[in-house]
Amino acid sequence: MEHDALLALFDREGRRDARPDGPGMRIERDGDVVRQTGPAHGWNGILWSDLDPARADAAIDRQVRHFTSLGLAFEWKLYAHDRPGDLAGRLRAAGFRPEPEESLMVAGADDIAALPAAPPEGIELRPVTDAAGAALVAAVHDQAFGTDGTHIERQLLDRLAAHPDTVAAVVAMAGDRPVGSARLEMPPGTRFAGLWGGGTVEDWRGRGLYRSLLAHRARIAAARGYRHLQVDASAMSGPVLRRLGFARLTTTTPYVHEP
Repeated sequence: MEHDALLALFDREGRRDARPDGPGMRIERDGDVVRQTGPAHGWNGILWSDLDPARADAAIDRQVRHFTSLGLAFEWKLYAHDRPGDLAGRLRAAGFRPEPEESLMVAGADDIAALPAAPPEGIELRPVTDAAGAALVAAVHDQAFGTDGTHIERQLLDRLAAHPDTVAAVVAMAGDRPVGSARLEMPPGTRFAGLWGGGTVEDWRGRGLYRSLLAHRARIAAARGYRHLQVDASAMSGPVLRRLGFARLTTTTPYVHEP
């Protein structure tokens, strides 16, 4: 599929027509804005918008008032091709704080599933099915990224309890020690499966574990009928993913607003 057609498909299935990504979350449409609202530990934010300059500021103000009235921080997920062209500046003027830019990258699920990527010697890839496994995912997240993974643990537990068919998580164990983890999100009604949270603790990096976790999730997605894998890649992971066959569709920048 050509670049423009694939980006249009992602915009339609993954953003404009998105479904809630967990229990307690709801998708709401406010004019030309699609947002998700739910518990504070879930992802609250703007998934899609198509605004002209005359309507943009009023639409931004409505979203700020909506989430602020609920006491929620939220994210406006801004893609490089979103309209109007000065939307980033308008968000800053409304009190949003930009986080580092990411690359929206995609690859064929079958292509990545076929990669030769056996786990490194001494590593067992263990599926996450319960609270103990979710705690291991959070522990790896804390070490690999240096941030608190509590909200990820809670989101994962919610999904496993209510919609286990929409998520697959895996922990890489070196004996009794968790050294890597990753998640696969499989939203219904779309051809895109999302790769999230792929992290490895520092002393296990450079041994092929990231690649192994990637291929493991791709095999699950392909077996479930998903055609494409989607990643919001950081500056660190982008070059690795490109070497493995991912292509960049566009860039995306999270703009965060806190009450």
